[in-house]
Amino acid sequence: MKNIALYAGSFDPITNGHMDVIRQSLSIADEVVVAVGVHPGKIPMFTFEERAALIFKASKAEFKSKARNIKVISFDDLVVKTAKREKANMLVRGIRDSTDFDYEMSMAGMNSEMAPKLQTVFLPASAGVRHITGTLVRQIAKMKGDVTSFVPQIVAEALKEKI
Repeated sequence: MKNIALYAGSFDPITNGHMDVIRQSLSIADEVVVAVGVHPGKIPMFTFEERAALIFKASKAEFKSKARNIKVISFDDLVVKTAKREKANMLVRGIRDSTDFDYEMSMAGMNSEMAPKLQTVFLPASAGVRHITGTLVRQIAKMKGDVTSFVPQIVAEALKEKI
């Protein structure tokens, strides 16, 4: 059986923290599906197409040939429904701290009720990326701050162009 991991989030923009979770996911799964949440009520900084392109370019630069094992999709429904469509057998979630853990445990419980065969796997953030959030990256970028240590180079360039 092929192990397919689904990693869902907004990825607006993809950060070094997200890349850390993808790197770890590639070590436990044959394929990683990066599911970009697209919700009509939210206005993201980057469109889905822009986010997908940034994820692909950053992954190719960082993971080289392993990037072929990464698929990027959009979704606007329940993550368990998306996982089923993609034939994923695990959901991967990055954990930065105890606040993330508490929230993600609740989500894992709910997801387990809706999709008992879908395993949630928690991946601890590496020490160097625990403090990074997409929200903080966007705020720093909007204030013309330097985000190069928080995001892949291609993303830092895209943020400069966007702002």
